[in-house]
Amino acid sequence: MKPGKVNREQLKKHLFGGEAFMTIEELLKKIPFEQIHLRPKGLPYSFYELFYHIFFTQRDILHYCLKQDYQAPVWPNDYWPKQQAPGREESWRELQENFFEDREALGRIIVSHEKNLGAQVPSGKDHSIFRELLLVIEHTAYHTGQLVIILRQLGLHSSRI
Repeated sequence: MKPGKVNREQLKKHLFGGEAFMTIEELLKKIPFEQIHLRPKGLPYSFYELFYHIFFTQRDILHYCLKQDYQAPVWPNDYWPKQQAPGREESWRELQENFFEDREALGRIIVSHEKNLGAQVPSGKDHSIFRELLLVIEHTAYHTGQLVIILRQLGLHSSRI
């Protein structure tokens, strides 16, 4: 196997998680819809709010990596939801589906031999696609740990990770 291919596959594995932390898929299975709005004592966000933030940031970076006419959302207002949870469980499921679809799209960028990961993002900003992929991985890993803390605070997860 060529070194470049190995590196791309390793990068994709880290994007999907589970290399050094519990996957988002596993965490989502642990929380019932009826509890996604709860903010544990001392935390400024619910499980839903934090997951939405992860989703929105990932989507923003995906667009940044693909769009010539990229326009940055307003920080921090656009990156956090206006409510502690959606009103309908279908909206919660749709958010999850969108997250996984966007993650798949980022995965396709990683393994695509047509994409030069060292290239500048299309909007001409001074960032490489590789940098943005690492940013998604780092951001998701950071907040995944916070999701685990929320689950623990809600009594939904007790094992050491």
